Amino acid sequence: MKRAGTTVALTILFALLSLTPALGAQWHASVGAQSKDKGRQALAFLPNEIWIHAGDSITWTFEVDEIHTVTFLTNGQTRLPFPVGCPGFSASGATFDGSTCVTTPPSVTGQTFGVLFPTSGNYKLVCLVHEDMTATVHVMDTSVALPHDQQFYDRQAAEQARDLLSAPDRDGHDSEQAHDMGSGRHHDGTANAVAVGIGKVVANAGGHQTVSLMRFVEPETVIHAGGTVEWTNHDSITPHTITFGTEPADPMPPSSNVTVDADGALHATITSNSDSVHSGFIMSAPQERLFLPQAPLGTTRFRITFATPGVYSYICALHDNLGMKGRIIVLP
Repeated sequence: MKRAGTTVALTILFALLSLTPALGAQWHASVGAQSKDKGRQALAFLPNEIWIHAGDSITWTFEVDEIHTVTFLTNGQTRLPFPVGCPGFSASGATFDGSTCVTTPPSVTGQTFGVLFPTSGNYKLVCLVHEDMTATVHVMDTSVALPHDQQFYDRQAAEQARDLLSAPDRDGHDSEQAHDMGSGRHHDGTANAVAVGIGKVVANAGGHQTVSLMRFVEPETVIHAGGTVEWTNHDSITPHTITFGTEPADPMPPSSNVTVDADGALHATITSNSDSVHSGFIMSAPQERLFLPQAPLGTTRFRITFATPGVYSYICALHDNLGMKGRIIVLP
């Protein structure tokens, strides 16, 4: 009798197992890479192209102090301004089949996010914070042999990160970095000029990757009272700010004491260390796309006239946590 009961129990167990889908493979990838001083940021999914089977999952690990998202939008979905999600944010372990948006909130070093892909298809991965940071996930039928294994993707991710971060960090005396990235102390021949970040976009078959130098070049400038300093953003995609004094709650618009010069550059005057001046986003115009309206020019330059002697410290309100800071020494 006991043997019969055991047989029935095993029969039920095998029947339940036959109804349970096989657990798919678990894949791993990274979000971002950074230099030791956090000044150079690879704004990239690493690797940025992966082939998996339907039913498999991918877990992305955030590797940097710069914020990113892992986001899958639906085809034709309007990309909303950061930090809006889909709207809303998804929990790790979300399922994406192309019919409903899935996204993380802004995430940083050590956080992870997993996505299950139950349906075959080719899906675009984006970061809502950085416009030119994309990747592709190819979800194949289980009958199709996959071209690569996890070890291959680990090696590829490391190679892509190394390539993006290969130029030396700008440390205030190494001019090689400025030449490599297309800039210099007086990049346009103008005295009292400060480059605000430097960047480039790299494209491959999987999408776009960006590398950005999150630094002011040079971070310390000496002028005389009555002089004007001009900051210019040399990054192709990443916005920055020039912020003196109180940091605003909303970093996008300039402070009310900022005016516009005839050539479109923003301009303000500082008369004492107690003044607060904020540039708002200084950034290039978005890339042009066919069959869409032409984008307006970006606001890429910011000027401040310093009326009185003193030492004036400033930050990029978006990237000061990465060490993007500077100061102006105003002599009599």
